[in-house]
Amino acid sequence: MGSFQVLEGALVETPTADARGMDRRAFGEFVGPHGELASYAFGWMSGSDPHVARLSVGIGAGNPGGGTFHAVIFANEDGHAFSLVDEPFERVPQGGPDLTAEQSRAHEDLPFVWWVADHVMQHDRRAWWMRHWLLGTVCIQTPEVFERHEPVLFVSHDADDGVWQLIGASDASGSNGKVGHLHHFADEDPSLIDVLDLPPGRSVVRAGIGQPWTGHV
Repeated sequence: MGSFQVLEGALVETPTADARGMDRRAFGEFVGPHGELASYAFGWMSGSDPHVARLSVGIGAGNPGGGTFHAVIFANEDGHAFSLVDEPFERVPQGGPDLTAEQSRAHEDLPFVWWVADHVMQHDRRAWWMRHWLLGTVCIQTPEVFERHEPVLFVSHDADDGVWQLIGASDASGSNGKVGHLHHFADEDPSLIDVLDLPPGRSVVRAGIGQPWTGHV
C-alpha cells in the first residue's frame, strides 16, 4: 500500500463552562495513498467525567454520498473503541451533510472512515494526548516535577508494568515518587505531546523545554 499523510491542523482550547477544565478540539486533514481526501476533528473536555471523546470525519465534500460521520471514542480494555452517534460534533472542510449513526452504518465508505480514524489516532500527536486522558494513564514523577519546581527532562515508559516516569534535573530516588496522570502533565507542558507515543521499554531525554528529545533503548 502507498503512503498516506495525517496533517495536523488547528488546536482550539477554551475553558469549560464550569471553568474546571479545558474543551480541546483538534483539526486535521488525511490524504490517502491514492489521493483520497478526508478531514477530521476530535475533542475532549478535561475535568469531565466519564472520559468520552468525540470524533468527526468528513469525506466527499460536494459529491453525492459525501458526508460527515460522527462517533464517540472511549476506553475499551487496554485500548480505545469507536461508536457511531447521531449528534454532530464538528463541521470539517471535506464533510457534506451530517450523517446519523444509522446512515453511517449503511454507508459504503464506512470502512474507509474507520481506516482514517485509526490512522489519526496513531499519527496525530494530539490524539496521543487525548488517548492518555481516555485511559487514565498513570505516571510517577519526582517531587520537583510534581510541585512544578522543575520541568520534565527525562521520560520513560517501563516495559514491565507500563508505568511512565517523569523526571526533572534532580535525581530520582526510589521512595519519594508522586503518582499522577500523564495527561495532566501534557496539559501543563504541551511540549510533552511529542513523546506521548513512547513504546514500552523506551526513554527520552532533553536539555530543557524547547530542546529536542533524544531517545534511548
